Amino acid sequence: MAQFSQETSTTGAFVRQPNRFTARPEPEPGRYRLVVSLACPWAHRAVIVRKLLNLEDDISLAVVDPIRDEKGWRFEETDPVLHLDHLKQAYDNADPGYEGRVTVPALIDTTTNQVVTNDYPQLTLDFSLKWRPDSTLYPEHLRADIDAWIEPIFHNVNNGVYKAGFATSQEAYEEAYTTLFRELDRIEAHLSTRTHLVNDQLTEADIRLWTTLVRFDAVYHGHFKCNRNKLIEMPNLWRYAKRLYAQFADTVNWDHIKRHYYVTHHGINPTGIVPAGPDPEAWTR
Repeated sequence: MAQFSQETSTTGAFVRQPNRFTARPEPEPGRYRLVVSLACPWAHRAVIVRKLLNLEDDISLAVVDPIRDEKGWRFEETDPVLHLDHLKQAYDNADPGYEGRVTVPALIDTTTNQVVTNDYPQLTLDFSLKWRPDSTLYPEHLRADIDAWIEPIFHNVNNGVYKAGFATSQEAYEEAYTTLFRELDRIEAHLSTRTHLVNDQLTEADIRLWTTLVRFDAVYHGHFKCNRNKLIEMPNLWRYAKRLYAQFADTVNWDHIKRHYYVTHHGINPTGIVPAGPDPEAWTR
């Protein structure tokens, strides 16, 4: 099984790989297939937005196995639409010289079996901007406010847990840890009088935050050493996260989430033992 490698800077700080494929295809129902891992928070947001915008008939969905092999993300069985065994094949079709990591989500053109985009920050925005221009997830009059949340949430929370988990120096880890909880405290205070981040309505910003929150106690708290406190111990964030869980529960696969992180990150969890807890029933109590 392949080691999940990550780049780090000379100071031991985690460096996320840039997205190689950034095309912005025009809508064409039935042409594209969205390949996701149910373990991945970046892919999870695409699954949610696709569902909320009723794009399930327009864009088909393929789910990879949560455990990668030496070729990376693999399909449990040959994909019936793409006729591929590994997502890497679609990357190679688009760029035979590609040597970076194969990432999800990836939007595949079914007429060429090539990756069109793996640009996860833009992908869900395009679902709203191009596929469903009347979407309330990213409405024009709220975009500045939504963007003002998206940026710090990405750097400090979404990517922040990875910065802590994959840091290779104490200094880099503590900087990421401090920044993460400073941002969570800011959001905790903001949610003391609000139901959502922007205008008390569900937007793209909430979905981006939530896919990290739903993994927090199960994975990031222990596995990535983000252990100042659990999500369940932050009352406003916990109420907020549970409220959204009631909407998105059918997109959550706890088995895929836990097996992926604990089994594939050998440098962090060399035994590959998957924790039995926490109890997912807490989300519905």
